[in-house]
Amino acid sequence: MKRFSALTLLLTCVLVLSGCDEDRTMSERGFRLPDGDAMAGRETFVYMHCNQCHTIQGEQLPAIPGFEPFVELGGSVTRVKTYGELVTAIINPSHKLADGYAKDLVSEDGKSKMYVYNGFMTVQELTDLVMFLQPHYDVVPPEFHYRVYP
Repeated sequence: MKRFSALTLLLTCVLVLSGCDEDRTMSERGFRLPDGDAMAGRETFVYMHCNQCHTIQGEQLPAIPGFEPFVELGGSVTRVKTYGELVTAIINPSHKLADGYAKDLVSEDGKSKMYVYNGFMTVQELTDLVMFLQPHYDVVPPEFHYRVYP
């Protein structure tokens, strides 16, 4: 009987504490937009003038006179660019600034210089754009150089 009471108490504590680990109001759990159309995503990329600042490795995009793209998307990465990361990069570009570029080139006062399209882009255009971008990332294992001891 004593063992049963201790087990019940332990189980109750685990259940109570499992609900206290984080603020779940901002959790990405359960968030998934429907799949889009990659060809329509390419059209959205050009229509929204994303190619004004971005190139995509392996894609030939029309040039915009007077602008030289400086942020490359796609290519070899050491981890998967998740659906959620791509959606976040599009709808909240200041969340994480592009790595490997001079801060003054991609941001101003800590905020991304990327135009926020949230009031103009439809959900369908967003899903199509993500479907277009995701396959352009090629995940490769990072190189490790192990020290050899004599």
